Amino acid sequence: METSLVFFSQLSMCEPKEKTIFKLIHGSGKEETSKEAKIRAKEKRNRLSLLVQKPVFYDDTPSSRSGQLAKETRISPEEAIKWGESFDKLLSHKDGLETFTRFLKTEFSEENIEFWIACEDFKKSKDPQQVIRKAKAIYEKFIQNDAPQEVNLDFHTKEIISKSITQPTLHSFDVAQSRVYQLMEQDSYMRFLKSDIYLDLTEGRSQRPTNLRRRSRSFTCTEFQDVKSDVAIWL
Repeated sequence: METSLVFFSQLSMCEPKEKTIFKLIHGSGKEETSKEAKIRAKEKRNRLSLLVQKPVFYDDTPSSRSGQLAKETRISPEEAIKWGESFDKLLSHKDGLETFTRFLKTEFSEENIEFWIACEDFKKSKDPQQVIRKAKAIYEKFIQNDAPQEVNLDFHTKEIISKSITQPTLHSFDVAQSRVYQLMEQDSYMRFLKSDIYLDLTEGRSQRPTNLRRRSRSFTCTEFQDVKSDVAIWL
């Protein structure tokens, strides 16, 4: 009888210790949830920093340089000198347009010439549905606020385009195209004529290799929404 009482007494004394050990091993649900939340928050902050500044490198491999050199060897110095006579002569020549575009890429302003080219192509549209489709594409890519390749236009010009984009005509972008043309002619074209890219051609020298350039990658709409929701959860 005394042995039984001692046994049950020892059993009751051990029970709290077992509960304590269980809690130490497994922890409370709240503590675990808090720890996991901190880990997730850290991962989301890292993800956000990567998206904000994700480098994009423009390759300059031997194969791309050789292809570029093949194009440049067919451009004679006499031909290149003509491009210096006027901005219009430069853009009207296929090789001149390509060379100027390459120069603008070194200045991170290629959206201007790409917009101008898109407008030239747009004005050749004949089918009404094609006009609507191309106008919408140009507006979303170059004109609207925060467009991926937004060109520098004044508020009034952008406002006129945005109001007429639902019923576009072949002249919907004429004013904007003219402003971008003037900007390139008065600014970028002047620097192009003094650049190594152009001077090497006029003097018949081999083109110097273009170094890799690093440019911040913009958010896509999907990525921005993902990060926005992540930050909201984190906060």
